[in-house]
Amino acid sequence: MKVFPAIDIKDKKCVRLIKGDFNNKTEYKISPIEQAKKYKDHGFKNLHIVDLDGALTGRTINIDLIKDVVSKFDLKIEIGGGIRNFESIQKYTDIGVEKVILGSAAIKDKNFLKEACKRFPNKIALGLDAKDGYLAVSGWKENSNQLTIDFLQEINDYGVSRLIYTDVNRDGTKQSPNFEETSKIAEISNCPVIISGGVSSMDDIRKAKSLKNIGGIIVGKAIYDGDIKLEELAKEINA
Repeated sequence: MKVFPAIDIKDKKCVRLIKGDFNNKTEYKISPIEQAKKYKDHGFKNLHIVDLDGALTGRTINIDLIKDVVSKFDLKIEIGGGIRNFESIQKYTDIGVEKVILGSAAIKDKNFLKEACKRFPNKIALGLDAKDGYLAVSGWKENSNQLTIDFLQEINDYGVSRLIYTDVNRDGTKQSPNFEETSKIAEISNCPVIISGGVSSMDDIRKAKSLKNIGGIIVGKAIYDGDIKLEELAKEINA
């Protein structure tokens, strides 16, 4: 199982939001480059980055910063945040990003998702953000009227290479992920599912390891706040 330490970028800084709320954010003194170096130095191979400026504007605002991280540290990076067209996907794949995460744009337009999977084989990850079983879109400000499981069944054969499932109510709360719902998604998904949102301790990591069709887990706030030590996390992924 892959562990994806997270970096959320806003105004060139590392931040964490509570439940996706831009008014409820914590800024950290460490820069995204320094944080990526820290992960690399501890032996991590994968990295989850969200461009929050991109999520707000729909543009690849922090691409130069992300390019720096790719070129300096040789990490397998998945990037999300406001990626709404083929041009943005191309820009990220050109700088060497491993996976491009599509979210709201793919949910609002399934044809865009289907075509992206065709044009960029094995490069497209899908972010499914759920609130009480229903998909949340547009930076979680809107709730769709679509059940997450129904949507997944509709797009399951499109060729998505990775699925990132986030329970919005848990994100940034350190209350443990919603393992039950994630397991239901993993049961029907044609690709590996990454758990996201609410990771609080090493117990959550171990529990994720025991589940079927779980390809990885994203850890953010618990690292920044010191609840999970990088040394311990690194040992677990190499165990």
